Amino acid sequence: MEFAFSDEQEMIRTSAEAFLADVSDSAAVRAAMASEQGYDPTLWQRLCGEMVWPAIHIPEQYGGLGLGFVELAILLEQMGRRLLCSPFFATACLATPALLLGGSDAQKARWLPQLAEGSLTATLAYASDNRQGLDAVQASARAEGEGFVLDGVLRHVVDGHSADLLIVAARGAQGISLFAVDATTPGVSRRLKPTLDQTRKLAEVQLEQVYVGADALLGEAGQGGPLLERVLQLACAALAAEQTGGAQQALDLTLAYIQERQQFGRPIASFQAIKHRAADMMLEVECARSAAYYAACAAQEMLDTQGDAFVAAELPLAAALAKARCSEAFFHCAAESIQLHGGVGFTWEYDPHLYFKRARASEAFLGAPSWHRERIATALMGESA
Repeated sequence: MEFAFSDEQEMIRTSAEAFLADVSDSAAVRAAMASEQGYDPTLWQRLCGEMVWPAIHIPEQYGGLGLGFVELAILLEQMGRRLLCSPFFATACLATPALLLGGSDAQKARWLPQLAEGSLTATLAYASDNRQGLDAVQASARAEGEGFVLDGVLRHVVDGHSADLLIVAARGAQGISLFAVDATTPGVSRRLKPTLDQTRKLAEVQLEQVYVGADALLGEAGQGGPLLERVLQLACAALAAEQTGGAQQALDLTLAYIQERQQFGRPIASFQAIKHRAADMMLEVECARSAAYYAACAAQEMLDTQGDAFVAAELPLAAALAKARCSEAFFHCAAESIQLHGGVGFTWEYDPHLYFKRARASEAFLGAPSWHRERIATALMGESA
């Protein structure tokens, strides 16, 4: 497996790095945090129209660029570095994969072109409580007439307060089903929730007797469990790439500060103990990056085969490993960044606390490291039995 970027991928990385350094600096992030929407609509339109990022992994027949998950991971790493506030993750990493893997030709033709051009934002709403994976799906779906009625509360929905389209997971008599629900459908109410990480908005979505037609169902009724599993695995791989970028920036901020901070007449970067801690941070970042891009490669193999179970067998372990490893690396680097900044590391004016909050929030999002390790251990024990 080739882990070096191609010339095209390196160009994507370089352009993303330069663009985000300009439009998502500390002032821009803080302004977006303070807004109810959680992002700058003008910047979002630039991401869609000028950079064409939401279209990167959407097939060309639906208005996309037809590139792969590795290219998506490259963008996400740079977004993580700059704490980009936008509906990109919810739209491109949660909702789009669900439509790509579970949508009919008609559903793809209806929704994907709008997602590609940025005229529509979307998200995935599946968890009703703090349990992980499919166990968290507690909203109900029952057949009625030629459609379905959805009821329940969906929590921790990324950008759920502003998304135009909701990919809703609900449990019926036959099992879990996924539905593409217009956010303006009668019976859908949404409420923005206060969170530790203000750079990523979460919402609570209430479904009260929400009627949707049969054309809203992704795949077959009651057969959405495996689809949701694959979507969550892809989301873990995507989040791991973003966390890697955050860890890298926490390291970069720290290196810049310790070279400026003077103590006993010399930069504290010259002290051996500080060097060791910075070296440990770099090791965490490099290990995280390897895990994240390995998961991205496994994700691309799965997408290339439209979720073929045999080919996609590597993704569950790769995604779980990446999510666990990158969560811990990001949190370690963010915590060390605050410590090595000294007293100012805790102040609002400096940025390390923003990365610390994103690290803590993303560590729990889509499953804590311990939960993913348990899944890895269970899978490996099953293989050896």
